[in-house]
Amino acid sequence: MMFDTFDLVSALATLAACLVSMALLLAVSQQLWQLRWTATRDKNCKLPMPKGSMGFPFIGETCHWLLQVFAKVFSHEALESYLPKIQQVIQESLRVWSSNPEPINVYRESQRLSFTMAVRVLLGFRVSEDEMKHLFSTFQDFVDNLFSLPIDLPFSGYRRGIRARDTLQKSIEKAIREKPLCTQGKDYSDALDVLMESAKENGTELTMQELKESTIELIFAAFATTASASTSLIMQLLRQPPVLERLRDELRAHGLLHNGCLCPEVELRLDTIVSLKYLDCVIKEVLRLFTPVSGAYRTAMQTFELDGVQIPKGWSVMYSIRDTHDTSSVFKDVETFDPDRFSQERGEDKEGRFHYLPFGGGIRSCLGKQLATLFLRLLAIELASTSRFELATRNFPRVITVPVVHPVDGLKVKFYGLDSNQNEIMAKSEELLGATV
Repeated sequence: MMFDTFDLVSALATLAACLVSMALLLAVSQQLWQLRWTATRDKNCKLPMPKGSMGFPFIGETCHWLLQVFAKVFSHEALESYLPKIQQVIQESLRVWSSNPEPINVYRESQRLSFTMAVRVLLGFRVSEDEMKHLFSTFQDFVDNLFSLPIDLPFSGYRRGIRARDTLQKSIEKAIREKPLCTQGKDYSDALDVLMESAKENGTELTMQELKESTIELIFAAFATTASASTSLIMQLLRQPPVLERLRDELRAHGLLHNGCLCPEVELRLDTIVSLKYLDCVIKEVLRLFTPVSGAYRTAMQTFELDGVQIPKGWSVMYSIRDTHDTSSVFKDVETFDPDRFSQERGEDKEGRFHYLPFGGGIRSCLGKQLATLFLRLLAIELASTSRFELATRNFPRVITVPVVHPVDGLKVKFYGLDSNQNEIMAKSEELLGATV
């Protein structure tokens, strides 16, 4: 018994010594890290260095990743060709949501929707429903374990993530090999087509590994942020019934909505969508209040002054999109959801370049912003014209911002399709509105 007690005391003493050593090592490394960055000060500049901590070596104050966007063509013509494909994907998803007798998790289903859009529209893959479900499940497993600690042990998140990545790459390789490599005879060119054609024009050809990596990055770029913005859009339409009704009024005024349905004889074209000014205001306000990504990083190309301190050349500087929107003097009542702030009459976003930047700014702004905006506009049009939906919980969920803006535990919503009876009700409502006017 005494021997066991001695062993326990010895083990505790050893553990305490290890913890003290680690703490000392961490403290010393942090001080050296601070000195390292202090040494980078621009000696030709008399301004002081910024106050605050530089964080821990290599980790810093936050964990972040670099995302390279490979989208090559988002011109007016390309978006026009994407439009019917995106609309079809959205319509199919809304039919599934409406046919479900139980409330759906909007955030999870928005992830599935944005994933399907990326696979079928951006990449042009021809996969069955079962293959799509398998691809989504595998990709979700990959994303969920993307930032696990790199400890390669059985049942660890890192091991699951690696396994999901390998499975995903095999499925993608199969889809690429089955995909027609020639754009002739197709009604539009997807981003993967453009990547391959651009490489050939430059005298090179992408390897299968490069194609697989580019494909995963394209999906990743369109996945989280689009799902976040879609969920925020649906949540605000639930919170603001008058906004939803004004959207329907605008669709009626443009001859797009009749008897509760999109008019089949009217072709939904890009220029028609762009002409829907109130819809544009709604999307802008959603992105102002619920910007999916909080900010981004830039490297200082030369020393500059900011609030009386120097930012030396070579430093990485983070700009906060969310704080910019929240503190900008051009926006009134910043916490209020008010699409009319972007109307031509008020134009709060017209008072400067750097007050409203949901997609970043400058030459490194998001290349896919036009496609993302088109997707959100189409989703809003389909929701306003083909669906009834209501919150399935007592209160709206709390919203968190990491890694992207999304509701805690998702957003539980019950969707109802507009059947013939509901269409008649909406038609009578239109007649009453017309009579009132």
